Amino acid sequence: MIDRQTIDRIMDAANIVDVVSEFVTLRKSGASYKGLCPFHDDSTPSFYVSPSRNICKCFSCGKGGTPVGFIMEHEQMSYPEALRWLANKYHIEIRERELTNEERQAESERESMFIVNEWAAKYFHDTLKNTDDGKTYGMQYFRSRGVRDDIIEKFQLGYCTNQRSGMADAAKGAGFKEEFLLKTGLCYEREDSGCVDRYRGRVIFPWIGLSGKTVAFGGRKLDAATKGIQQKYVNSPDSDIFHKERELYGIYQAKRAIAKEDCVYMVEGYTDVIAMHQCGIENVVANSGTALSYHQIRTLHRFTNNIVLLYDGDEAGIHAAMRGTDMLLSEGMNVKVLLLPDGDDPDSFARKHTAADFRQYIHDHQTDFIVFKIQHLMLGQTDPVKRSEAVNSVVKSISVIRNQILRDTYIHECAMRTGMSEKTLIATMNKMIYDSRESRVESRDNQDSQESPSPQNTPNTPNTPNTSNATLDSRPLTLDPPRIESLLIQVIIRHGEEQIIRNVKNEATGEIINLTVAQYIKYDLDLDNLTLSYPLYERILNEAAEHSTDPTFKAEDYFLHHEDMEISKLAVAMCVDKVQLADSLKLKERENGLRDRVMHLVLDFRMDYVENQLKQLRRQVATMNDNVEAMMKTMAEIKRMQEIRNLLAKRLGNDIIINS
Repeated sequence: MIDRQTIDRIMDAANIVDVVSEFVTLRKSGASYKGLCPFHDDSTPSFYVSPSRNICKCFSCGKGGTPVGFIMEHEQMSYPEALRWLANKYHIEIRERELTNEERQAESERESMFIVNEWAAKYFHDTLKNTDDGKTYGMQYFRSRGVRDDIIEKFQLGYCTNQRSGMADAAKGAGFKEEFLLKTGLCYEREDSGCVDRYRGRVIFPWIGLSGKTVAFGGRKLDAATKGIQQKYVNSPDSDIFHKERELYGIYQAKRAIAKEDCVYMVEGYTDVIAMHQCGIENVVANSGTALSYHQIRTLHRFTNNIVLLYDGDEAGIHAAMRGTDMLLSEGMNVKVLLLPDGDDPDSFARKHTAADFRQYIHDHQTDFIVFKIQHLMLGQTDPVKRSEAVNSVVKSISVIRNQILRDTYIHECAMRTGMSEKTLIATMNKMIYDSRESRVESRDNQDSQESPSPQNTPNTPNTPNTSNATLDSRPLTLDPPRIESLLIQVIIRHGEEQIIRNVKNEATGEIINLTVAQYIKYDLDLDNLTLSYPLYERILNEAAEHSTDPTFKAEDYFLHHEDMEISKLAVAMCVDKVQLADSLKLKERENGLRDRVMHLVLDFRMDYVENQLKQLRRQVATMNDNVEAMMKTMAEIKRMQEIRNLLAKRLGNDIIINS
């Protein structure tokens, strides 16, 4: 593990202009540089590089980042791999952090498992190409599927002989311990016969992870007696280096194409991936029959927002297309579905058509998932109950989409296609969103109550906009980062360490206090137990407030070079101005301007919270029938919230007091 001191040296040495220039031709533009974006087809230079901030950003596609982030995005590397790339460029010796004995042993075992897997992949590949059994059985299978030699090499396909322990004996002869053959799942143990090859008599499909290391294997059984194929696969069991729900077959071979095409095709099996590569379609991966997981979705989201589910057109294919799509939508993916003609899967379809025909079919027949779901669930459906269930299922999928404009568009589409009232669909969707938020808040509150945090004593500060007589409830979670929260986080990233409260006496303790931007915002929200609705924003606020006590802390540098690349990318987006001005032309903020702006943003945040609370309370009243007592309590809460809103409006300089 690279130690922190070495990472800091790499960050200090890495020059963004220097790094980007290896891949992009740059020319000077004022205080910055610009060039054609390497992440999309750019005809006019939209890729800006800022030497002063040591970051880059494309104002067309939005991609960019710090030197580490740029290398990760451009070269499709992991964070440690990008650090090592930069260390090599700047001739910085990598120093590993001293590991504990337990960590050292675990790391040693993991490395040993990778080494065994690499050896096994070469052994299987060599067996396929250079042994009689491999040529007779394994190669015949691949030839029957029309797999070319270049594809066999690209995916390192192999074959394991039908001997009970042929591979195990060869591995032991090469000096590998039986312990690691068992831990990787290459072998399993039987009391009567010892170490047995798991993949004997099968063609082999190595799973290669994002880093290029072989993490697992899949084996397909061949029937030697009839030369037929039994549809039976065996995969590596879960281990310290392989968790099937986190891996995607073909991701290593596809990652560059996915980023370039800004789209990924999801298929079911190994041969589907291979067939599409042979057609020239390389941005394709398989989840190999397992349900999609958040780990897999987030891996794909590193490279693209767009996914096409490509399955055969039978009931099993339709079921596979339906499975896991709500998770994809909730993670911000744009989902389309493409069903092949009944009886065909991507492998068989590719073998019947030319690459050009396959590409044209994909282009002509892929359908937006929500439209596909409406068409499939509503087709020929006349039963009112089942139609209602179908519409509810569609609206449930729409409700998890983060983008509000996209949700509204889909609701309109759903209303048009189902004949339902758009107002009814919106009300149903809002209830689903509200119920989802409530369950998440309840879950969080239960967790908080178990932790039983002790209240902290905090000093009173001037101009603190505490507008309620009682503590407000925690802000419910939302799917989209609200604009006010984004502005708060932007000011924290850009100015988090700057003091805006100086030499103020705490009336209770007599202590003289100073507060930075981050500390002030954190303190003010804590007064009413308010939190930011977007988890990443809340984390940034907490880290900035925590580090503000360090005199060397500079928020912008800290977040731009954060080890969490999601935070780093967000910081880049919030630190780069669309219009690039020379330093001499930039307006200087007056001394009290930053303080006034922060306080105004906090008031805006509170106003936004109160308005949302009022909306929720009014919806509750609308659903109440004869429960007079509950209605009176809710109306009293509405009145209290209106009073708070009016007070906030006055503080924000709004003379119009609304009583409705």
